[in-house]
This record gives sequence, C-alpha cells and structure tokens, in this order.
Amino acid sequence: MKHLSETDICMNYITPAIAKAGWDTKKQVRREVTFTDGRINVRGNSYTRGKRKRADYILYHITGHPIAIIEAKDAKHSVGSGMQQGLEYSEMLDIPFVFSSNGKGFLFHDKSATDGMTEKELALDEFPSPEALWNRYRLYKGIESPEAEKIVNQEFHKDESGKEPRYYQSIAVNRTVEAVAKGQQRILLVMATGTGKTYTAFQIAWRLHKAGAVKRILFLADRNILTDQTKSGDFKPFGQDIMTKITGRKIDKAYQVYFGIYQGLTSPEEAKKAFKEFSSDFFDCIIIDECHRGSASEASAWREILRYFDSATHIGLTATPKETEDVSNIAYFGEPLYTYSLKQGIDDGFLAPYKVIRLALNIDDGYRPETGKTDKYGHQVKDRVYNTKDYDKSLVIDERTQTVANKITEFLQQTDPFAKTIVFCIDTEHAERMRQALINANVELVKKHPNYVVRITGNDEVGKHEIERFTDVEERFPVIATTSKLLTTGVDTKMVKLIVLEANIGSMTEFKQIVGRGTRIREQDNKVFFTIMDFRKATNLFADPDFDGDPVQIYTTDENGPVLPPDNVIIDGEGGPEGTETDVPTGVDTGSGGLPPFGPGKGDDEPRKYYIKDVPVSIVNERVQYLDGQGQLITESLTDYSRKNIKECYADLNTFINRWTSEEKKEAIIKELLEEGVFLDELKKEVGKDMDTFDLIAHVAFDQPALTRQERANNVRKRNYFGKYSEKAQSVIKALLEKYENEGILSIEDMEVLKVQPFNTMGSLPQLVKSFGGKNQYLEALKELETELYKSA
Repeated sequence: MKHLSETDICMNYITPAIAKAGWDTKKQVRREVTFTDGRINVRGNSYTRGKRKRADYILYHITGHPIAIIEAKDAKHSVGSGMQQGLEYSEMLDIPFVFSSNGKGFLFHDKSATDGMTEKELALDEFPSPEALWNRYRLYKGIESPEAEKIVNQEFHKDESGKEPRYYQSIAVNRTVEAVAKGQQRILLVMATGTGKTYTAFQIAWRLHKAGAVKRILFLADRNILTDQTKSGDFKPFGQDIMTKITGRKIDKAYQVYFGIYQGLTSPEEAKKAFKEFSSDFFDCIIIDECHRGSASEASAWREILRYFDSATHIGLTATPKETEDVSNIAYFGEPLYTYSLKQGIDDGFLAPYKVIRLALNIDDGYRPETGKTDKYGHQVKDRVYNTKDYDKSLVIDERTQTVANKITEFLQQTDPFAKTIVFCIDTEHAERMRQALINANVELVKKHPNYVVRITGNDEVGKHEIERFTDVEERFPVIATTSKLLTTGVDTKMVKLIVLEANIGSMTEFKQIVGRGTRIREQDNKVFFTIMDFRKATNLFADPDFDGDPVQIYTTDENGPVLPPDNVIIDGEGGPEGTETDVPTGVDTGSGGLPPFGPGKGDDEPRKYYIKDVPVSIVNERVQYLDGQGQLITESLTDYSRKNIKECYADLNTFINRWTSEEKKEAIIKELLEEGVFLDELKKEVGKDMDTFDLIAHVAFDQPALTRQERANNVRKRNYFGKYSEKAQSVIKALLEKYENEGILSIEDMEVLKVQPFNTMGSLPQLVKSFGGKNQYLEALKELETELYKSA
C-alpha cells in the first residue's frame, strides 16, 4: 500500500468509505474544491497569481450546506497528517467537521464535541452518515425547531450560467439565514468593497423569501444609482412582476420586494413622509445598503424609518461600519455576524492589490507669503505659514495644481493613457480647477476626445450624467474624473486603475471607501491591480491598526443605553441628501464647504480662499511602495524582494542546487517561484545581465558569481563530452546547446523542439530520436546535457 499515491488512496479507499456510509458521491461529495483565486503579486507593471487553496473533499448536506472537510495524504503519511491543513480550511470555510485520512482510517476533529473527545480515530467503515453529521451540525449551530430547519434548508439561487456564491458569500448568507431562523432581528455584515455585498444580499433575500420566512422585503439605500442597479442587476431573478421601486406617495402594496431611498421615503414635513403610507408591520425584512451612511446616526432623521418598521428584521451591509462617540452601527445592529476584510480579499485573490506612489512637493512643509502679497483678486494674503492642510482649502496655488496634473499625466502616459482615473479633491471648486489643469496637461488627447477629463460632482448635472459612462466597462471615455465626495462610495467603478489623493482625508471610513474604488478585478480586461498616487500623506492611514482591523464599538453609553448627541447636530457629511458633498445640513453643494469659492469669509476683509500664482512648485521626492504577503506596504527594490521570496522556497544554496538538478523539468521550479511572487523577467531587467535562470536565482539570492548562458555553453563545448554519440546525435546536441545559449533552458526541455528550426532540417522527430537509440536514450542525453551545463555549480 505504501507505493500508492494520494490519488490512488482517494479512489480506492476514501471515496468508497464515504459512499458506504450513505453519502451520495454525485450530489453530496465534491473532490478537489478550489475556493480561492490565488493572491495577485505585483511588481512594476507585472503580476503573478499565487497558489489557490484547495480542499481534497467537501461534504454537503442535501440542501448544499458544506458540513465536513476531508484532507487526504498518501500511504507514506500518518492518518492525521492532513489535519492541520484541514483545520486551517475549516476556519476559513466555517465548517465544523474535519477528517484526515491516509487510506487506513480517519482522524475526526469534531468542533461540536461535548464529551472532551474533540479528536478521535475512526476505522474506514466507521465514517459518519449524512444524517449523523447533519444532526451534529444542527446542534452545533443551535438549529433546533423544525421551522428553523426548514428555513436553513432552503437552497441558494442558481442561474443558468452556473454562478455560485464564493465561499465567504456562502458563509455570510448561511450565518444570516441561520440567525433569522433562530429569531435574531438585527444583523450586521461587514464585507470589503468589491466582494459582492448586493449579490450576498440577494441570496439572503431569495432564501428567506422562498422558505416563507419573510414575505415582504425593503431594500433601502441613499442613492438612486444603488437601488436601480440592484433592482436590475443582482435582484433580477425575483422577476419584475413582484418588485417595485417606491417613488412618491402613491404606493402599490401588491408587490413583495420594494426598493427605496431615504430621500423618497421621508420628509421634514409630517404629511410628506411616504414610509407612513405602509403599516408599521408591512415589511418582514429590511436590507440597509451602505449602512454606515444615512441612518447610521441615532440623531439622523433617516433613522426614523427604521424605528417605524421596528418589528422587521434589519440587515445592515457595509464595508466600513462606523464607530465614533456619536455614531455606531454596532450599537444598533450588534457585533458583525460576519466580516470579510480587504486584506482577506486580497490574500484570496478576489480583490485587486495596490501599489502606492507617495509624492512630496517642495512647499509641503510650509509656504509663507512675502510681505504685502496679494492674491489674484486683490486680497492681501494673511501672513502665516501654509501647508498641505491649507492648500486648496484656504490657499490656492496655481502652480501646485498644475504640477499635480502634470505628474498624473506623466504617470498615465508611461503606463496607460486610457486607464480609468479618479482624482479626489478638497471640494467641488478644487475639482473644477483640477479638471482644467488636466485638460491643459493633455491638450492633444482632449482635442481628439473632448470628454477625456470630466468633473463628476454633486452640484454638476452634466458631470453627474457622466457617472454611468465612467463606470461602464465597455465605455472608453471619460478616462479621468475629478471629484470630491460623490465617487467615494457606492459607485461600482470596476475599471479604475489609478486613484489620486489630492484631498486631506481624516476619516478612516472615507479613506477605506476611497481605496475600495479600485479593488475590483477584471482580469479579462487586464485590470488586476491599481495604483494610489498620494500628494497629501493620506496613505499614512494604511499604518493605522483600524485600517483593516475588526470594528470596535466606542459609542458612548450609560445605564440607560446609548448617549445621543444633541438634537440637530450634523454628525457626518455622508448623511446628507443624494448627491450632497458638503457637511452643511441644507444639502446645498456650494463648492467650498458651504461658502462661495471666494468672497466674504471670517470677516468682510478675509476671503474664504486666497488664489495666488508665481510660486515655484516642484516634486522633490517620489517613493513607490508595494503590498507584501502580510498586507504591509514596503519600500524595497525588486532584487531585495526577490531574494527574500526565493529564500522562503530554498533556505540555502545547496537546497536550491539539489532541487534544480533533481527536477526533470525546470519549468516546475520557475512556476513555483512565480506563485511565490518572484518575477524572473522583471528581475532580469533590473539585474541587467543576460544570464541563465539558474544563475539569476543563485546570484540574487545566494550572492554567487553569475555566468551568462554563452559562458555556460562554451564551457560545455570545451569539454567535448558528446564525442561518444553518433554524428547525427552530436549535431542535435550542438543545436540544443546553441538554442539554450540563445533562448534559455526552457526552450530545450520539450521534445517538440525537435520539430522546429534548425532540427527539422536534420530529419523528422522520430529520426532524430532514433539517432540516440530511442526516446528514453534521447531523454537521458538531454539530462546529461543539463548536468554538463550546470557542472560548475
């Protein structure tokens, strides 16, 4: 039995044991289940995919619930050798039962065990039946009543394309459905931008509705674009005959799935509060999209809607739960039922990683106007030191704006002039000036494509109409959008490759939402990572533990519950009416925080902003940082990065040489290194020598002197070891040597090389192989040639 491979063990022992226990091997058993896409590693403008995580077996209840994992090993391993890996996967997949097997029996890890026997060995014929494991699962999850089990057993929606929820979406849906089945009425799901929150919401709504647990559902948001794209997109399988959008006070109550925005449901005037057209128990379930905005604050008028429909189950969805002393999602919904973070999404390969370009300008640390300096409108500039917190908020320097625009343009021209770009500005007036500066920096492109650069802000009706074209993956234009707040959240910008930070960002919630604009992956369209260009030191927030940490409730409470802020206090600018980009309660977006761009400010003599020119502005420092495997931003050369990754695969030079010489095809080693983020082609460019892959690795990682391919080939020619072969075979070896010298080791590893120039002029593939005595002898000769090539090592 010891000679049997893992595949043999599965086929001959594990699968038969499962089938004998009563599992339907076609419907309840899946083999080699890949559940991640493999992390994307980025260096320069190149990327590789890391290894995908794959479970040997996942066992399902008849309704599609994953309830057990089996990790298999060959017979040379112990029965429990796969347990550690199985437990790692079970944590990720939220599966309570893990088995490890080498074909001789099973080691069973039972998270539901109450008898102190969490792990125990089982014989092959003792594998639990589906009913036995499902009963354990129900007890472990607290699904006790037949009514609750019926709800939990409702299957996922499956469309004609065969699309299924990703593993984390399944967990979010299953946990939510189980919680509702057990009577929980306030649920919070935290899922990073780009991970499919609305698709997850649809699957929750579908299963609860089909199971009869809820009859009428309200999907609540604060922007029309969010409800419209949800109704026509993810929720489409419900059918238009049972769905409607609430617009105005004339409401048809014959539908089952409703979509509404806060602004359309409520009003300062009691008589115009449309939500009161429904009875307070009309809805059984309310899904609150982007719940960190809108009704997040207890003081918000929008919270009144949720209080009115208090008897319904409320499910909050957000990428960034808001936790301040005044606003708390956790205080309302409770601790998140499930969290899937940006870091997890990047690690799994479902979200695009980012690189950061931090830029410092010569005036960042301070600019003090000369005595008597007046701005373009005749105002005398107040004498003090201005810095990045002031620029474009209280002091505008024309040259700074144009320098930033020129740098953005330079980056796009060096990478992709048509890469979708969002430039986040201080306010809408700043966004307009940046639009003008970018147009001036891209004169030729704008001549050909007038809408190459647009401003998309809440107070610009023309710009707002460009949102759909900007987000459409099929539309090439507009390419660059300048904005302040409108594009920070909720807008699905799948193709954005460059995010420019030209705003001072103090809110972690806002920062996370901005970063989320670039996290979608469109591999078929060559969108696999994005770049953040930072002119304001905003990316220092990446170092804050709160950036990707679990939300912590800091809402102030006393013995009577949450302490509310005073009445009429505006907690956050994100709570304003649709399209608002200001922190003033009126919702009027005037461009500069509620005041005109220039004119009376703190007094009749001091304007809101000074506008000056003739100040020399230049970029004095530029630093590029990449994400490492631990999610940390690092600044290091490709050579240093590669050295570290190579040594994670091969601890020392001898380990590498032994692996290189023993591997039948060197392509396997190169593929393995690529999965670990070693970019050999990019590394060759940086090292700047035309060397063999072996020498490149040995030189970079282990400081070995590097030979070129020509030097290695010449050393073999000098030894003339191939004199023992026939004349034709010698000709083949010499041609292989020349091909290696020109193209590298991979070019000669496949026998198909004997079909191309110059080999095809020497004879057919069978004839050339025969000159060595046959296929096996040819492969031995090729192996000997490789040994001679790397003899000096």
